[in-house]
Amino acid sequence: MYRVWNFLANYSLLLILGALIALVWANVDAESYHHFVEFKIWDHAPIGHYHDGHRTLTLHYLVNDVLMALFFAIAAKEVWEAVILENGSLRGKKAATPLFATAGGMFGPIAVYLGLAAIMGSDTYNAVANGWAIPTATDIAFSYLVGRLVFGAGHPAVRFLLLLAIADDAAGLIILAVFYPSGELAPEWLLLSLAAAVLVFLLFNALPRRLDRGNQDRPNSTWVRKTLSFWPYLIAACASWYGFMMSGLHPALGLLPIVPTIPHADRSFGIFSEAEQYLTDLLNMIEHALKHPVEVILFFFGLLNAGVEFSSMGDATWLVLAGLLIGKPIGIFLFGWIAAVPMRLGIPQGMRLIDLVVIGFVAAIGFTVSLFVASVAFDAGPVQDAAKMGALFSFAAAIFAIVAGKLTRVEKHEI
Repeated sequence: MYRVWNFLANYSLLLILGALIALVWANVDAESYHHFVEFKIWDHAPIGHYHDGHRTLTLHYLVNDVLMALFFAIAAKEVWEAVILENGSLRGKKAATPLFATAGGMFGPIAVYLGLAAIMGSDTYNAVANGWAIPTATDIAFSYLVGRLVFGAGHPAVRFLLLLAIADDAAGLIILAVFYPSGELAPEWLLLSLAAAVLVFLLFNALPRRLDRGNQDRPNSTWVRKTLSFWPYLIAACASWYGFMMSGLHPALGLLPIVPTIPHADRSFGIFSEAEQYLTDLLNMIEHALKHPVEVILFFFGLLNAGVEFSSMGDATWLVLAGLLIGKPIGIFLFGWIAAVPMRLGIPQGMRLIDLVVIGFVAAIGFTVSLFVASVAFDAGPVQDAAKMGALFSFAAAIFAIVAGKLTRVEKHEI
């Protein structure tokens, strides 16, 4: 349990602090808050928002589009290890039902969000339709913590929930890349990202390992690691990020092509495992080095994105909450049941089908990624603020999860 609290302290508490400061500030002095958010760091800059024939680097762009790339790189690292490693959590039959449930946890919220928006009329639908992806997100850290509180640390449902949350992150990254470009698409610029990833992998990963074939001392790989360290990957990451920015895809995803190129261990203990901190491969060393910078980045992300006035609550607020609190449990239960019963893929021993409903409520805590998607789905204004409020209120899902656990008589399994 210590590592879970430690993870929350590292990656979430500063985010919450930033969000609370933003909420208070925006409701006390909205004008000064928005002036702070859009503070111009560099006009006619090489990077930044493009308008009137030039780019402007604002504080908001620096945090959301540049620095948040480090946060998504860490998320991508966990997904990559879960998929590529032989003992990866998203490989094999053990991941089949959680992956089906993940699909339900995305289609369910989308159906509820868009369905209710359509019922509310064409004007409402047209105004909020682009936010369909906001309620599909699951905040790994908070969901995992609430899952342990509801089920106990030793319950198989907790492992199921973690698999679902990691798969949800993977799908969320794809959705951001495909459906939420940051500008007009110029896909030829992605060749720069591809070239950076291929070159850094071949020259600083594959080639040294090939030269060391048959030599257990691995002199070439050791020299590259000790002498060059992370620098080749940093340069490649900058080139890849720039390629994403110029291509029109959201630049916060710009580091994703580089993550798989970095030398990594042949095993992973999992994001909340105490043993994870003792892995010394370059990929894990980079993650460890990014820990404190990402803490600060998440604080500023909360500060610059959660500042919405309570009077801004509107249709988008309730649609996001309905998607999370209704669509997630229904979707996860329905798709999980289809996988477990008609498809005979089963569920982990010690789990009941009704536990899927409780998992659905736990997974409805969107927060971090929901807040990010809201910031890119809508232009700044009342609809974006209303949607952000729904992402912030998703913490209410924890209460629903606890109540659902009591009503369904969940038996807590402690380690």
